[in-house]
Amino acid sequence: MIDVEETNIKTKYILKIFIESTTKIIKKEGIKGVTIRKVADIAGYNSATIYNYFENCNQLISFAAMKFISNYIQALPNYFKQENSALENFLAVWECFCEYCFKDPQIYYAVFTEDIGDQSENLIKNYYSLFPEDLGDPPEEVMPMLMESNFVERCRISIDPCIKKGYFSEEEAEEINEMIRLTYQGMLSLLVNNRVDYSSQEAAERTMKYIRKIVHSYQ
Repeated sequence: MIDVEETNIKTKYILKIFIESTTKIIKKEGIKGVTIRKVADIAGYNSATIYNYFENCNQLISFAAMKFISNYIQALPNYFKQENSALENFLAVWECFCEYCFKDPQIYYAVFTEDIGDQSENLIKNYYSLFPEDLGDPPEEVMPMLMESNFVERCRISIDPCIKKGYFSEEEAEEINEMIRLTYQGMLSLLVNNRVDYSSQEAAERTMKYIRKIVHSYQ
């Protein structure tokens, strides 16, 4: 995908049309219903034009899916508290993420896991450049994490305050993050592929149970 921050107003307008057309399909048919041809028909352009802006359909879907994670972004301040310890806030950020992710696993898989090509690292920054209103007003402390598209890096940023406060060494934090990512992504994969019949609440509770065990094993 082209760099949104360097495009002109006309290009941004066209990008918005394609993304909004894709969200209409997702709302009506789900992610699996999205095709380049359908998006082009709704947007009023031909399919070839879309490829001038997006490398592939997955990239377009991932951008449109960002529209559906705004509820998670808006809810985060209710979990992240200034008076909490760095460790409490680290767990709270994961709790918020799991609760919203497992309500709509296909969407979160598209945003944070799906292979969308060479521009994946710019996904979130590009999206909020087009739709700043969807970002809301999250706590300043979590902004670096929220603007990071690389999931491994998001995890590193989120645990960094715990390292600075002395809860974990850098080596321990790396191990913790890897175990948490594997736990979370394992649950996400099971839900996306309909391999378990957990409700979203059960999935979030089970995942957080193991995340807390991982974290507290280092205390």
